[in-house]
Amino acid sequence: MIRPLIVLSLATLIAPAAHAQSKQTTPLSYDCYRASTPIHIDGKLDDPAWKEAKWTSDFVDIEGTARPAPRFRTRVKMLWDDKYLYIAAELQEPNVTATLRKHDSVIFHDNDFEVFVKPLPQTESYYEFEMNAFNTGWDLFLNKPYNENGKPDNSWDIAGLKTAVAVQGTINHAGDTDQGWTLEIAYPLSAFNSRQHVPPPHNGTVWRINFSRVEWKPGQPKEDNWVWSPQGVINMHVPDRWGYLRFR
Repeated sequence: MIRPLIVLSLATLIAPAAHAQSKQTTPLSYDCYRASTPIHIDGKLDDPAWKEAKWTSDFVDIEGTARPAPRFRTRVKMLWDDKYLYIAAELQEPNVTATLRKHDSVIFHDNDFEVFVKPLPQTESYYEFEMNAFNTGWDLFLNKPYNENGKPDNSWDIAGLKTAVAVQGTINHAGDTDQGWTLEIAYPLSAFNSRQHVPPPHNGTVWRINFSRVEWKPGQPKEDNWVWSPQGVINMHVPDRWGYLRFR
């Protein structure tokens, strides 16, 4: 079932008939500790505070480990303080590419990194953010999942968001072999307030969160979709299957 292009990527489509039967998975969890010092957002992941955060397990296919393992490694770590949720990601990539430079472009047309966060697990609404190796972003609010007639709000912007990318190689240059790209995100804890009141997290607060990486196969109109906590179905918009983010 193909939905309007502006709101849904191939990676977020409701699964076609061949994959219609979902595989039940157990959501993963991550203990997110307070940062000892604020993090300078430059994409390099070299702030001392990051040494205190553990990496997630490596990303797997969106349907789970029964599917072929991803071609390239992806992993994430997180920290928080009174102002931000900090996210760092490492994406192995032998040929780093990007094309889109306009904010709120359909970022998944490039290889990208995506964050799905539900700070109020008891509600239907949630937030999505995508970025590419040019550090171009797309943010939107959804009042409920698409398959429940959810309406995406593309006018929502993450006020005060800080993001940065560092490329370990040369972007858009196929003549050499890159190591990949790393990124940092400082996601303001106040960013949700224009759509709903989200109390500041404290020790013991639990949100739902998941991460996705869209990786296009060169020369093919098809993409891989690798995630942290497997969905069991080719659809990121099933929040009940996202992982648990536990603030510590």
